[in-house]
Amino acid sequence: MAVTRALLKVVEFSRLSQPAGGVRQELHHGELVEFLPVKKLHTKLQKRLVSLLEACLDPDQYGVDKEFPFRPASEYEVWVADVALFSLQLWEQTPDDDYFRGVPAIVIEVLSPSNSASEMLDREAICLGHGGQEFWLVDPQRESVKVIRAGGTSSVYDAAGVIKSLVGTIAVRDIFVR
Repeated sequence: MAVTRALLKVVEFSRLSQPAGGVRQELHHGELVEFLPVKKLHTKLQKRLVSLLEACLDPDQYGVDKEFPFRPASEYEVWVADVALFSLQLWEQTPDDDYFRGVPAIVIEVLSPSNSASEMLDREAICLGHGGQEFWLVDPQRESVKVIRAGGTSSVYDAAGVIKSLVGTIAVRDIFVR
């Protein structure tokens, strides 16, 4: 006998109660995924990235936030970016009772020991395959940033590097200031 499992839709996902203890829920390909709360360094890097991007962006065109939920596609996806730079035009088109519709222009993920390579490749494919322009992987252990662009090019920047992004330039050392 075959066991069939129904995929969870966004409307059903949005009705779920929030779990206790800071556990974050996302909807990946119709399946509920839970993540443990992030630690202090992760949060510090998120805040720093938000500040650095805010200093570069055109405030009439883009917004930036951390822990940013978005719906990249279909009725089976709700992802959360550690940091997102998003189009204000798309923001305004999203109803107040929904998640951001589309993919932020830049999605930034701060790597944690619990992240798998497969998970990050899936995030990259979802983001760049549905309209995202840049996908960043921030590695706190190596103090480096990998930037993958929609055209398929990628670059890895170490502490001496300068990221030339969609909205301006960011010195990698400024991300990891202690």
